[in-house]
Amino acid sequence: MAIGDVERPVFARSSIKALQALPLVESGAADHYGFSDAELALACGSHGGEPEHVETAAGALARLGLDGEALECGAHWPLNGTASRALAAAGQAPSRLHNCCSGKHAGFLCLACARGEETAGYLGLEHPVQVEVRAAIAETTDHDLSTAPIGMDGCGAPTYALPLGAIALGFARFGSGSGLPSARAEAAQRLMRAAWSAPTMISGARRFDTEAMQSLAGSAFVKSGAEGVYVAALPEFGLGVAVKIDDGAERAAEAAMAATLVRLLTPDGAAADTLAARTRRPLYSAAGDEVGEVRIVDGALG
Repeated sequence: MAIGDVERPVFARSSIKALQALPLVESGAADHYGFSDAELALACGSHGGEPEHVETAAGALARLGLDGEALECGAHWPLNGTASRALAAAGQAPSRLHNCCSGKHAGFLCLACARGEETAGYLGLEHPVQVEVRAAIAETTDHDLSTAPIGMDGCGAPTYALPLGAIALGFARFGSGSGLPSARAEAAQRLMRAAWSAPTMISGARRFDTEAMQSLAGSAFVKSGAEGVYVAALPEFGLGVAVKIDDGAERAAEAAMAATLVRLLTPDGAAADTLAARTRRPLYSAAGDEVGEVRIVDGALG
């Protein structure tokens, strides 16, 4: 199923962190350093900078004999408002550990250490870590990245522009293992199980991808990306989903993904309520008056 211009390449940004984490597990690096499920989930996530996220990222780096200064992602205030206000109230400034991508970068560093590579400059296009990551993305999505547009993500990591169909194929394979070498399929399954085991590490409190995986109880892997991108893997059906909203806002991307999950999974109970709350969201003025809503157009998904 396709709606809109699905052939135009889009920068997948953070939505494909799980594909970027495949070499971390496939290489044996995660096992060598004893990464936990929470640490693996954080490597796939865009966390809110809540205390548990910061502690988990710091713990992963400590296994490598490193600290937050080794991260090349830069620092920003926590995405979670409560965590950000608490940090400010304590008179503290955010560190690189608060960066929403610190888990992914800890995974990059783990791979570099396991390979005996220099950790400095691990974000460089030709650094062995990024060469492995690029190959994993290309092979999983069946898309040649040698001519794909390349940009720098907000965290400094390379990001590639792919058609939505290629991204969806990558997550169909990620969820089902179909079309992947056995070691990569096993790595994908492990990362997916880690995300289901520790869904709060994928984003955090009141965030849709975390809530979706909590409520869908292992039937879907869901991940957001910047600029209105969302992906999902539905392992039971061997399906992958990729969404890009042209205005770059998350609100419509969430609604589109939630509606797609409703159509494909037909959930009930709490899962149905969680998804329904994202498919039709009221908008309020500063005075508290309901002034509109974000919703899926009737019949848009057939």
